[in-house]
Amino acid sequence: MLSASILAARPEFTVAVVGCRSDHTRWSQPETRDDYRLVLVQRGRFRRSADGTDADLDPTMAYSGAPGEEERFAHPAGGDVCTSVSFEPSLLGCPLASTAVYVDARVDLAHRRLVAAAGTGDIDYALPEELLRLVAAAAGGPAVRSRPADRALAAAARQAIIDEVPEAGGLCALAALLEVSPYRLSRVFSRETGVSLTRYRNRVRVTRAMDRISEGAPGLADLAAQLGFADQAHLTRTIREHVGYAPTALRRLLAPGARAS
Repeated sequence: MLSASILAARPEFTVAVVGCRSDHTRWSQPETRDDYRLVLVQRGRFRRSADGTDADLDPTMAYSGAPGEEERFAHPAGGDVCTSVSFEPSLLGCPLASTAVYVDARVDLAHRRLVAAAGTGDIDYALPEELLRLVAAAAGGPAVRSRPADRALAAAARQAIIDEVPEAGGLCALAALLEVSPYRLSRVFSRETGVSLTRYRNRVRVTRAMDRISEGAPGLADLAAQLGFADQAHLTRTIREHVGYAPTALRRLLAPGARAS
């Protein structure tokens, strides 16, 4: 069952939150849309098939779609919530290519700021500005190659890291869990996602840090310990490397109604 809530709409764009409570594991019936769109997962995960290419989507993997594509969806893990941004090509000067895109921490931050901007009511300046930042950041990310066996291995590794299974604490243990050599896992993951396993794991931890900072987590030392960083300095360095801001700056950026300088 689908539900949609429009956050903002103008002739050039629409921003909506779309929820799906379906738990069907099989592919849906084919459907087509007539818009260019960027869909980012807030929580949950699902699968999409478009023009013969399958993709596993979760908060670290988005997709862009184009008019006329035949697409199908499956929800083997249950429900999900996504932000769907539809836009006219004139907004960007050119359309996005249809592909799955790795969502690094900068894209994640841009996504959060878009949602926050929608809550300010300024949908003629603040929101379009954040929307353009988001699309530009996503368009600059690596497109994900489609090799069925390798894609499945990369997806399994991503899920183990997201789920914080004990074996995901080390490359060798994760490879043993997935029954491949560390060498193969490292090569396939980098090729399929465009980033190393180390950077991906840190990207997931930075997302959790942003979640807790936006929720008002008071102590960075405690936050660092909870997320498995060596210390507060390690947490701060990693966050700055991934999003370009220190944790104290993120508090201001993620506050309701905040504007980027």
